[in-house]
Amino acid sequence: MRDYPYDEVMAARVLGQAYAYLLTAMASRGKGLGLTPGHIVDIGVHTVILDTVAYADLCDRYNDGAFLHHVPLVDMKADGSVMRTAHEIAGYGFGVDLPLWQADAAKCGPCHPGSDSH
Repeated sequence: MRDYPYDEVMAARVLGQAYAYLLTAMASRGKGLGLTPGHIVDIGVHTVILDTVAYADLCDRYNDGAFLHHVPLVDMKADGSVMRTAHEIAGYGFGVDLPLWQADAAKCGPCHPGSDSH
């Protein structure tokens, strides 16, 4: 809410989907799925990652201590990866806030080639 014009409801939605994305990416580590959150959810991902103490704890607890890297400044692609990521998240049992994912579904998502996340 400090950095974006979001009220509490929208901020909670974005952060909730960011955590669902990160935990799914961690759980599917090594599968090379090329998961990507799209622009709106990525705002929440950046917020989580920038709280380095909490993010390091998240990686310790849910990624066997391995740091899930974020690779900015990669090429955007229009290959359906945003919605595939939403389906993966649902497959791991997380609720998917479809409007947040569909907003980027026709656009592109960044992904570092061959990585577990963007």
